[in-house]
Amino acid sequence: MLGWLKQYRRALLAGDVSAGIVVAMMMIPQGMAYAMVSGLPPVAGIYASILPPLLYALFGSSMTQSVGPMAIIALMTAAALAPLAAAGSGLYMVLAAQLALLSGVVLLACGLLRIGFLANFFSRPVMSGFTIGSALLIAWGQLATLVGAELPHLHVPSLLLGGASLLLLLMARAWLARLLRALGLSGRAADIGARLAPMLVVIGATVLVALCDLAGAGVHTTGAVPAGLPGLNLAVSNAHWRPLLQPALLIGFMIFLISMSAAQTLALKRQEKLHSNLELIGLGAANIGSALSGGFPVTGSMSRSAVNFSAGANTPLASVITALLLAVALVAPNRWLALLPLPTLAATIIVAVLGMLELETLRVALRYDRGDALALVATAAGVLALGVEAGVVIGVMLSMGTLIWRASRPHIAVLGRIAGSEHFRNIERYPAGTDPGVLLLRIDAGLFFGNVEAVNERIEDELAAHPAVRHLVLVLSGVNAIDTSALFGLAELNQMLRHRGIGLHLAEVKGPVLDRLKASDLLATLNGKVFLSTVMAWDELAGKP
Repeated sequence: MLGWLKQYRRALLAGDVSAGIVVAMMMIPQGMAYAMVSGLPPVAGIYASILPPLLYALFGSSMTQSVGPMAIIALMTAAALAPLAAAGSGLYMVLAAQLALLSGVVLLACGLLRIGFLANFFSRPVMSGFTIGSALLIAWGQLATLVGAELPHLHVPSLLLGGASLLLLLMARAWLARLLRALGLSGRAADIGARLAPMLVVIGATVLVALCDLAGAGVHTTGAVPAGLPGLNLAVSNAHWRPLLQPALLIGFMIFLISMSAAQTLALKRQEKLHSNLELIGLGAANIGSALSGGFPVTGSMSRSAVNFSAGANTPLASVITALLLAVALVAPNRWLALLPLPTLAATIIVAVLGMLELETLRVALRYDRGDALALVATAAGVLALGVEAGVVIGVMLSMGTLIWRASRPHIAVLGRIAGSEHFRNIERYPAGTDPGVLLLRIDAGLFFGNVEAVNERIEDELAAHPAVRHLVLVLSGVNAIDTSALFGLAELNQMLRHRGIGLHLAEVKGPVLDRLKASDLLATLNGKVFLSTVMAWDELAGKP
């Protein structure tokens, strides 16, 4: 906090104030809607939007990140709590806060232990698949609220109100910004106005409910919203620590991934540097704050952070202003909040999550890497078929599995010399010359227990294809590490080649790798030499028996 406060200038204040006001207007319907997704009373969404951004402003590293309720985390909360308590019950609310507490402690511990790098093992295609699956799941879950009855039944007044709200929101998403620009607004102002469309639709629907007594016609509304700020307390259920631990780990993991994705995007635009471990600490503190104020797990939101950025936010003061305005909304007369129609809130959720159906990653992956495309589709299908938690596990397993599978099959190239130069290239790609007695193999990955067998098999295949070879040169320019298993594999290869009368040589060994090899017996027993460069190995070995 001291960092950005020490450098604060009066010129930044106008942008922070305007952004704080805009995001507060956006947060009232959005926070209440996401509380519904999580199975909590709508007011819990506002509770979860006051203390968390204040604490994140103290400890987080992003200048424009907006922390609060978010659709995917709300869905994961509902999935975790559904087997433990009835949605909306007193125990359910206690468990939601307890889940936020556990998630916050997990994030805080990870930040203090400096293990933010673990998030790098969740690939972008898998993350995209998880987001797509979750968005479809959330949208499907809101259909009953949109039509006012359990499908296939319909409540006509609710359907008309919800359908009209949905149509207006979709039209606003598609055309409102363009229309506002045509009316003379600047690009930034038009974008902000378009993003405030949900608030305007909710206000209009609320006025319609009041004027036409739609509640009396059976349209469900949020009901009475408790006046005043949430009390700071921590109610927990001692019997549910263990059942909540695994969901808290998964939710904490997703909170960090989603938040870092949003924060990194904005940091690049502002040419700022994020600190992943500070992000973990800030998000951990935010979730502990949500637990203390009767909320549920929270994270940084891409859409809300983008609005915060577009509205002129310069520092976390914008989020502080948003939190204060939401607190004022609870303290001031708020009877109008009780008239917010649930079908309209469901429509805002559906439109919001449909914006998460980003298919560009799938399109790119299909052209660039079919394995990544398969991982994306499998993760989305896992979320839809098996649930959110299973989808997270599938995503992590696919990310790690893809990494291991690729590392276990390193690229190995047969090299030849480019005529008239000292350059050696893959003979499958360049017209490079070879010598029948010398086989140059370049290994383009570190050697470890997972790929040493595959490397040795490839070497055997190449030796079988080149029966006249008397010298095998392993070009290790692409090898950053050799573990103990790979060391034993090289020793066995060396012994096997010695019996066959073939010399084993190494070239272009990196310094750290060579240092470790010197601590072993391999170099002393090597059936050949270690060359500084490939050209030196070629000059000495080519044309010799």
